[in-house]
Amino acid sequence: MKRVVAQGTFDILHPGHVHYLREAAAMGDELHVIVAREGNVTHKPAPVVPDHQRVEMVEALVPVDHARLGHPDDIFVPIEDIEPAVIVLGHDQHHDADAIRSALAERGIDCDVVRASARESREGEELLSTGRIIDRILEERG
Repeated sequence: MKRVVAQGTFDILHPGHVHYLREAAAMGDELHVIVAREGNVTHKPAPVVPDHQRVEMVEALVPVDHARLGHPDDIFVPIEDIEPAVIVLGHDQHHDADAIRSALAERGIDCDVVRASARESREGEELLSTGRIIDRILEERG
């Protein structure tokens, strides 16, 4: 069985998330998604949606076989547990693929690291980022 891992914050779900998870799922037989804990999200504003609810929403998506919260201290602990063949990074995630490959090699974890493609906007102005969704809400209802 070829396991694939995708990871992210998944704060307010949108079509970009679905595109990423579908693409990741197509790379193997079983898709595991690691949802970042609020306390570990330091590269952007903290999530609006609570941790457990983000996991529940991601787990409900058709491409996802398993979803879990990330480890509070070490992002590689779930990777060691899952033993994936592939880790798929989102097209716009801040992670450095080469740094991840190096960290995996140091831990003796043998898996590929690839970056997903971007979803092309299909109908005019789609909202394909949580930040843009929040901005739109504030513009229209704030």
